[in-house]
Amino acid sequence: MAYVALETVIDKMKLENLTPDIDISKIKITQPDINRPAIQIAGYYEHYDAARLQIIGFVEYTYMENLSKKEKREAYEKLLSFEETPAVVYCRELMPDDVFLEIANKHKVPVLMTKKSTSDFMAEIIRWLKVKLAPCIVVHGVLVDVYGEGVLITGESGIGKSEAALELIKRGHRLVSDDAVEIRKVSDDTLIGSAPDVTKHFIELRGIGIVDVKTLFGVSSVKDTQSIDLVIRLEEWNRDKEYDRLGLEEQYTEYLGNKVVCHNIPIRPGRNLAIICESAAVNYRQKKMGYNAAQEFYKRIQENFAKKREEDEKNG
Repeated sequence: MAYVALETVIDKMKLENLTPDIDISKIKITQPDINRPAIQIAGYYEHYDAARLQIIGFVEYTYMENLSKKEKREAYEKLLSFEETPAVVYCRELMPDDVFLEIANKHKVPVLMTKKSTSDFMAEIIRWLKVKLAPCIVVHGVLVDVYGEGVLITGESGIGKSEAALELIKRGHRLVSDDAVEIRKVSDDTLIGSAPDVTKHFIELRGIGIVDVKTLFGVSSVKDTQSIDLVIRLEEWNRDKEYDRLGLEEQYTEYLGNKVVCHNIPIRPGRNLAIICESAAVNYRQKKMGYNAAQEFYKRIQENFAKKREEDEKNG
């Protein structure tokens, strides 16, 4: 099961630990969603998911402040008694009272604090956790940011994926990952690609070896993550195979249940793969903006046929 260490969350979100005596080294977060336990503090625990990160905002804080000491103890004991609770985060630099900290230490539930507003913190932590805990696969290929579109170049080993990526980098585009691409499904519409830590910013070129793209071309030539918008599958030219020459119908490939537009590009000596990838990316952007060159071409042909038919009918 995917998880994020609580220590990583504290470092990433710059949280202050108000319970330093609790050992947090083995605490893991497995849920990308969070919970604001206002209704639980009021006593309703049906459908309560204790495994989520618990967020205390201004509403919960003021409600808790108005409870008597006895009511606080009862409410806090119930809320913090769940073993699977990873942590409680107070927003807006709100400080928990002594009773809360006492019971939190008793049940070994870390209490953290952030300066951010509740809404800002919730949006940030949910977005980050969804990426970190998203379903993930590793595919063989190269991911490059071309004109803002994530282009995943796939194909058999040695077909020229890395060389195409290097040419794209020289033309001002950005490398995300070479050889192995980690793909995460962050929503039903979005796939995010990144590089494994071991191969990050490196490209392997046969006959030369490992090239450090960031060092050679500068920090503007690399990128940590990128949405995958388009797949270009390189394959050896086959005389007997028919290739799409108009592009009227989109072809798709599927990763983690999400469909991505896919182009099969036949490889022959002399073809400039970088220009082909650039053209595919720009053409994809045009389609997203409502212009389809293939449909425009087809429309012109139909209009030309209709015009000739009319002229033939006139000439009898």
